[in-house]
Amino acid sequence: MNSMTTSPRTIVVTGASSGIGAVAATHFAQQGETVVVVGRDPERTRAVARRIGAEYHLADFTRFDDVRALAAVLTERHERIDVLLNNAGGLISKRLRTVDGHEATIQSNLLSHYLITRLLLPSVQRAAEENAPGHGRVITTSSVANRVGRLDVDDLDFEHHRWLGGWRAYGTAKLAVILFTRELARRTAASGAGAGTGSGAIGHSGDPAVEAYSVHPGAVNTSFGASSPLIRLGNALTGSRWGVSAEVGAAPLIALSSASPVPAPSGTYFDRMRADGRTAPQAGDLALQRRLWERCAELTGLPVDLP
Repeated sequence: MNSMTTSPRTIVVTGASSGIGAVAATHFAQQGETVVVVGRDPERTRAVARRIGAEYHLADFTRFDDVRALAAVLTERHERIDVLLNNAGGLISKRLRTVDGHEATIQSNLLSHYLITRLLLPSVQRAAEENAPGHGRVITTSSVANRVGRLDVDDLDFEHHRWLGGWRAYGTAKLAVILFTRELARRTAASGAGAGTGSGAIGHSGDPAVEAYSVHPGAVNTSFGASSPLIRLGNALTGSRWGVSAEVGAAPLIALSSASPVPAPSGTYFDRMRADGRTAPQAGDLALQRRLWERCAELTGLPVDLP
């Protein structure tokens, strides 16, 4: 996946102040793309942006106001967004309630991704009008941990589920990412186009098809899960040598975001470079995909249907 378009694409990377997000942002800047670095930590986000010569914005994905402000400034500055790479979030080992009233793991890994995607979707759809590979794509980081998730749409905030060091909530959020991505693919497919979910397209006639994918980057040895006792134990036992490097972990994100066709239908979940990775049984539930979409719309104050 190395082909380039004749003009730079605009690629927005969230969670880009370190780790695989920073690696992906660096790669695309070196390829001559217009990269927008989004991060929570001011110093690290500025450092990455300055190093690669990119625009940057600060946003904490545990705050909806930050996400809305980010979407507003990106919409003002960029008429079109060719790739939205949703990579913010992570494992939070303690139960935390956000200022918006939601469990922090679910908000940062799911609800804020839903919100930023919905708010920037018109810009992504304008890019899709190019009708060329790599124009009009939404990539969202999931995890193999989705297989331990158990989604209850009526209890997204995990008020009635065991915490288990945050791992069950994290797995559930990453399972929800797969469900959300499949429903997004279905709702943004051009009429008559396949969406990868087997549910049929419901896009408006003549609309360009937006591509949507979710991806497990691998067990990456970065600052991920630094507050987790299990991760700390793994670091102690292995001398911090477990997992793959950020460069290796970023490879699937880079491949899916490249200016080349993706060899799988929109809505596909990738386990690193492999399409149709193993998922929890709920991931294929079409009714649950729709219900989750509707619940996320309710919680973020958005209409259910796309314009």
